[in-house]
Amino acid sequence: MANKAYRAEDIAKWFLSRNRETNVLEGGDENISNLKLQKLLYYAQGTHYALTEKKLFNEDIMAWTHGPVVESIYHRYKENGSDGIKFEEEYDINYIDKDTKQILEEVYDCFGQYSAWKLRNMTHEEEPWKNTKPNEVIDLEIIKNYFMREIIE
Repeated sequence: MANKAYRAEDIAKWFLSRNRETNVLEGGDENISNLKLQKLLYYAQGTHYALTEKKLFNEDIMAWTHGPVVESIYHRYKENGSDGIKFEEEYDINYIDKDTKQILEEVYDCFGQYSAWKLRNMTHEEEPWKNTKPNEVIDLEIIKNYFMREIIE
């Protein structure tokens, strides 16, 4: 497995680019909202860390009202409100190494099928968010242990 930790922005752009690719291939037009993107980042970080014992990205995940949030990514896309993010940037999907891309594909296939609010509600039932005080950093070890026990198995 690759040892590289990406920036949360790199992973967010991967999900947005992957969603754009899905829309083109399937003739869809459903873009990922900021809320959904936040949950995909959370599931990607948890899954990656549980499988590799390495962080996917270094930014903290916060326990906000509507679930786990990477604050820098929230601010980057907040002008979209609850609308889907129309991602029109050039992005080299191969920037992400093969092993990491495989994990991201699994997360996208598993969790990307759900609505933003379904994902929000799912995270509200999970220990990492439930056991963290509002607006505090969700401890990455708690995320890893939860994902190893509940998600990966």
